[in-house]
Amino acid sequence: MLDLNRIGALVSARRPGHSLPQALYNDPDVLEFDLQAIFGRSWILAGFTCEIPRPRGVLALDIGRSPVVITRDREGVVRAFHNSCRHRGAQVCAEGPSARARLTCPYHQWVYDLDGKLVHARHMQESFDPAEHALKPVHVEVVAGAIFVCLAENPPAFDRFRADLEPLLAPHRLEEAKLAHRNTLVEKGNWKLVMENARECYHCASGHPELCLTFPVEEANGEHFATEGDPRHEAFAARLEAAGLPKGPHVGPWWQVERFPLKEGQLSLTIDGKLACNKLMIGGDEPDVGSLRWAIEPHSFCHSTADTTVYFSAMPTATGETIVTCKWLVHKDAIEGVDYDVERLIELWNVTNMQDRDLVENNQRGVNSVGYTPGPYSESDESYVLRFVDWYCDKALDFVAETTGTDRRPIALPEGATAVVEAPPLAAVPAAADLQPGTRA
Repeated sequence: MLDLNRIGALVSARRPGHSLPQALYNDPDVLEFDLQAIFGRSWILAGFTCEIPRPRGVLALDIGRSPVVITRDREGVVRAFHNSCRHRGAQVCAEGPSARARLTCPYHQWVYDLDGKLVHARHMQESFDPAEHALKPVHVEVVAGAIFVCLAENPPAFDRFRADLEPLLAPHRLEEAKLAHRNTLVEKGNWKLVMENARECYHCASGHPELCLTFPVEEANGEHFATEGDPRHEAFAARLEAAGLPKGPHVGPWWQVERFPLKEGQLSLTIDGKLACNKLMIGGDEPDVGSLRWAIEPHSFCHSTADTTVYFSAMPTATGETIVTCKWLVHKDAIEGVDYDVERLIELWNVTNMQDRDLVENNQRGVNSVGYTPGPYSESDESYVLRFVDWYCDKALDFVAETTGTDRRPIALPEGATAVVEAPPLAAVPAAADLQPGTRA
């Protein structure tokens, strides 16, 4: 059983503006806490409607240790359920997209309709009532072709996020997209270290020479990309206004949405800055619209350019292990080998991801040290990291207070307890050639 008071005390021990105490990165109990308090109570970007483009579409994924299945029924309604059979709990649908008229558990062949109702269970006694054994629903929201789910009984408010994201994302026509490529990567680092790395470009100038060719890494170090009085940003804003494209920025408690220009003369986030796909996702024929960055806590960010959308998701699987899932979307009518080449489409993000994997794993090794002491973030260059860590601490203390029935005051560590914990043993890190590449920004 989790010692919530101890975890609350660890969070309270964090010095403002600094990284977290060691145990919050390395303690197995904290991972269990994070799965409940953070991933179990946050909106998760689960995927896209283009992955289930027609009725009878199914998309299955894992949120931490909780499998979820999303369905599009015969009327096109999108629903989500816990992907756990109501018989003996087996996972009903394998991970990934598929098409099926009904959901059949592979264990004992209980059958569910796409609305979650149990429609067939063999050899059950007369007292058995199928209506009492439907799949358990999960909250789901769809915004401009993006699917969000939340495992909590009472999820965070969603309306303001929808109002911020939808006008900026809708022009990218994700409902008319298709999945061009998907891959995963295992990173030997705590999920919070993965996300801290993903929330800053303080390291980009030295760590990502390829990304620096197109991505405005110097401008990305601030709270927002735009610089007041910068003629290039003013020209970009005027061009967007003429094209009818909103720019932002919008920042909420757990999201950031902003469109920004790429480096001068660059049209897409590719090695050479040229379009990765000739069939544009954005409406009209203007490809120079920069990138729309939309990010949510705790796990995801996307970049939507004129030609593609790139998706990143970080899911914890162990205290020192995170699964990174990456997806690339292009227009549904784009023809591989004619309008786009997959290797070129994913090239920049793959090399960037490998560099970030090495940085995260090096970060984890240093955090494991008995000499680790939480250090200060740069208020300018790591502002989004600071926002992420502050958000994490707020969510954690709220959960402790609500669960224990106490107020949300700082909690002291019990006498003799420590914020230092021995790191769990890490498996040997595979060579880059043995891994499937992912993505980062």
